[in-house]
Amino acid sequence: MKGILLHGGKGTRLKPITYTEVKQLLPVAGKPISQYCLEDMIAIGIKEINIVLGNVGAADVQQHYGDGKKWGISISYTHQAEPLGIAHAVGLTEDFVGDDPFVVYLGDNLVHGGIGKLADGFISGKCDAFVALTRVRTPEKYGVAEIDGGKLLRLVEKPKNPKSNLALAGIYFLRPSVFDVIRQLKPSGRGELEITEALQMLLEKGMNVGWAEITGWWKDTGTAADILDANRLVLDGIGREISDGVNNEQNIIGRVKMGTNVSIDADTMIKGPCYVGEGTRVSKSFIGPNTSIGSNCVLDGVEIEDSIVMDNCSISGEGRVNIHESLIGTGCTVETRNGVRKGTKLIVGRDSRISF
Repeated sequence: MKGILLHGGKGTRLKPITYTEVKQLLPVAGKPISQYCLEDMIAIGIKEINIVLGNVGAADVQQHYGDGKKWGISISYTHQAEPLGIAHAVGLTEDFVGDDPFVVYLGDNLVHGGIGKLADGFISGKCDAFVALTRVRTPEKYGVAEIDGGKLLRLVEKPKNPKSNLALAGIYFLRPSVFDVIRQLKPSGRGELEITEALQMLLEKGMNVGWAEITGWWKDTGTAADILDANRLVLDGIGREISDGVNNEQNIIGRVKMGTNVSIDADTMIKGPCYVGEGTRVSKSFIGPNTSIGSNCVLDGVEIEDSIVMDNCSISGEGRVNIHESLIGTGCTVETRNGVRKGTKLIVGRDSRISF
């Protein structure tokens, strides 16, 4: 089986952070979102993965993933010149897929527990296609499945009056026969080739389209609030990992995952669950639960919780600056010179400088 990781899209709902950051590379608990997807595919034995790139941040994606040797696999790339839909992106990978079954994984989705059971359902059911479904509060925003007696009857993209709350979860197991269907698709009202319509056409042709409901949590990380929620969910599952030689370890409480060469002073407290990247220095600060701090950051006089700070950031306060529910991009500088600031929320793009 081969894997396709979709890495396109403009991240419109995540602006301003996506003016300067690739949405699928935004870190959750110290790791890019799409890397969780990649590792899910590797975990079911996939050795060849094609990443479909859009026009935003393609070089950053290729720099991070390279040729895949870091993970012991082979990674190749396909460029989607315009955002013309998931089915269009899949269609571009026909030469890569060849005659093999394959899985398509949206790179901005997170699934608890991996995709092993989905792969088993696809293989054991001898399915032509197999979809992951999840229950959502707003099914009208998704492709929706209609089920009767355990049988998948119909798939509808963003219905005005959804007949169920079971949504397509962005993981599709397919066989090469889907490419003939994709060639028959017409653009939808939003100008895209819809994967939901392709799957519906397979159903109408009498093909065996299986499904399974995701039993753990699932997260579509389309907004800043979603990413922060995903960060909480992933951090909730970590253990305590403190590198040897970390000073003032007695000030690190609970489940904290920490990189190498982290320095904390005696006036700092870190309370898990949280993540602190390698080479970060923290003084006179409190890092609270549900916080991820990137690598090579400097925090001085900061109270921060329920937030994500990316690599190479500097945050300081004369007195203390209190930050929560924030998403701070790579290489940012945040400083306060006016004492305590309570309840500061920030969504800040790469290399920004904020002083107050």
